[in-house]
Amino acid sequence: MSKKDARNFMSLQFASLSENEGFARVAVAAFIAQLDPTMNELTDIKTVVSEAVTNAIIHGYDNASNEIISISAEIIGEQITLIVEDTGAGIADLDLARQPLYTSKPELERSGMGFTIMENFMDDIEIVSGVGKGTIVKMTKRIESKKALYN
Repeated sequence: MSKKDARNFMSLQFASLSENEGFARVAVAAFIAQLDPTMNELTDIKTVVSEAVTNAIIHGYDNASNEIISISAEIIGEQITLIVEDTGAGIADLDLARQPLYTSKPELERSGMGFTIMENFMDDIEIVSGVGKGTIVKMTKRIESKKALYN
């Protein structure tokens, strides 16, 4: 099997506590380190993980700490696929939620840029959500090989 076809994966679950957002970022960053990403790519990945996990905590679970957030990551060749999933409130109007500056919690002074940031930092993003069923955010990004940049 060539490196381009190589496959690796991981998954984890953790409590919907805001302090676990940093844990999720670091865990995913450590996993993708094997692709030797640039600092910008690593920052992008860590940022989208933060946004997705924070959305699950604040919007999906309304800050309830006894719920579960799941993250899985898969590497196939030079592409990373991340899935962040909650079984919380779900999103009633996905088109509205994806609009820049929209937030369902203005009282928390949220910027409403979570999905916009995810869309700008990743190559592709898919969001599936059902009211009362939760939300699944699937994101993909191709990691440029540093070695290719120097040749």
